[in-house]
Amino acid sequence: MTTLENRPNTVLLVVDVQNGVVEGAHERDVVVANIGGLVEKARRERVPVVWVQHSGEQLVRGSDNWRIVPELTPDDAEPLVEKSYADAFEDTTLETVLSGLGAGRLVVVGAQTDECIRATLHGAFVRGYDATLVSDAHTTEDQTEWGAPPPGQVIAHTNLYWTYHKAPGRTAGTVETKNVDFGGTS
Repeated sequence: MTTLENRPNTVLLVVDVQNGVVEGAHERDVVVANIGGLVEKARRERVPVVWVQHSGEQLVRGSDNWRIVPELTPDDAEPLVEKSYADAFEDTTLETVLSGLGAGRLVVVGAQTDECIRATLHGAFVRGYDATLVSDAHTTEDQTEWGAPPPGQVIAHTNLYWTYHKAPGRTAGTVETKNVDFGGTS
């Protein structure tokens, strides 16, 4: 249903599952395990996996904080997109990578819910992609000391509003890890 022509394929987009991003994140181990299971499923079904890796002041390229968590290992053949803004499309090669894969539908997982996940979902949607958020495969850290709701509420709210997100010619929505179908819409 994507508005992008000749882009029938689905991609699993793994956003910022890096040591310094998910260390101390809400239900970190469960979320990382869910992402790992989806990566394995995508590979079995020959669905491309695209990795996104943030760098910046707290995530210096090459540092331990910058590295993808040890539980997840990108395959050498899987594209890795480096970014420095919350939206993984901004000033990156992501659109070029997705176009080359014929991808019009993204299944999104990773961190952090209230920053890079939200920005990337909206960035994808406004660019014409169908975007499905895996409801139990994204997480964030506790930022209540700065006035944010507790992480569980941030995640629940994001799942709630993305479930009902709509626009002409595109689909949004959420799905649990166990119900992900890379061949269809959620």
